[in-house]
Amino acid sequence: MDISIVIPLYNEEESLPELTEWIVKVLRNSGKSFEIIFVDDGSNDNSWTVIEELKKKYSDVVSGISFRRNYGKSAALQVGFQAANGDVVITMDADMQDSPDEIPQLYSMITEGKYDLVSGWKKKRYDPISKTLPSKFFNFTVRVFTGIKLHDFNCGLKAYRAKVVKSIEIYGEMHRYIPVIAKQAGFLRIGEKVVVHRPRKYGKTKFGFERFVNGYLDLLSVLFITRFGKKPMHLFGVLGTLMFLIGFAASAYIGFHKLWAVSHGIRIERITSNPYFYIALVAMIIGTQLFLTGFLGELISRSSSDRNYYQIEKEI
Repeated sequence: MDISIVIPLYNEEESLPELTEWIVKVLRNSGKSFEIIFVDDGSNDNSWTVIEELKKKYSDVVSGISFRRNYGKSAALQVGFQAANGDVVITMDADMQDSPDEIPQLYSMITEGKYDLVSGWKKKRYDPISKTLPSKFFNFTVRVFTGIKLHDFNCGLKAYRAKVVKSIEIYGEMHRYIPVIAKQAGFLRIGEKVVVHRPRKYGKTKFGFERFVNGYLDLLSVLFITRFGKKPMHLFGVLGTLMFLIGFAASAYIGFHKLWAVSHGIRIERITSNPYFYIALVAMIIGTQLFLTGFLGELISRSSSDRNYYQIEKEI
């Protein structure tokens, strides 16, 4: 199969029929074999009923997966990725703000341009400034921290080589950072395409301002897991050793200074009356705790079932 379209959704009953008709029209005209996988993330409207009706109408291309409750977009994408059979997997939102007309070119960029992943860039957006301004700052920060030159990490319209989605795992709110996770998994050919952003026609947005706060917390989690997930001692051990040495050096200086003053008959306050002594002691304690954290992390990592899981590109 050429293309799998994975569409996570939550309470989008109004847009699904029109979106499906549009996708089917575009892809049948392109001559590519395809499938559309709807993942209903615990909707409490009639979204699943609509998907069942679409399955009857387009039985050869439409399939659906329904969660018992709302787990989030990352969970929906992960399940959709597992179910996808196409050589190229394309994700898009169900709110009609992503245009299916972009699909053929995204497919070509993967198959002909030799990209592993192509992310959409909504260069012109139909969103209020309260949403676009924080989004620009967020994307700038992610570019700086990750080195991936994308303008819109959170764009739902993306295309992947099948091996990418079969090799990564996303959970929580990590869908924003799929390019980061893919890069850390060794898929370095990441491209970008300017895509049309359409005004919302049905329903209302499911995301609020809190997504920007959660986004930065998730960024820290992704950076830590991808860089130190299998070698936690490299982070905690270094920080712990550094903190301990700083505390030890400060304590030694205070002690030697006291001995020097006593040997020269100089009256000086007791070490226990010096506030810097307690700061140095706390630094030594924190350093020891960080080092032990890294040691315990190493023990847990060594016991992990995927400790020797590596991405193999080719074999002969």
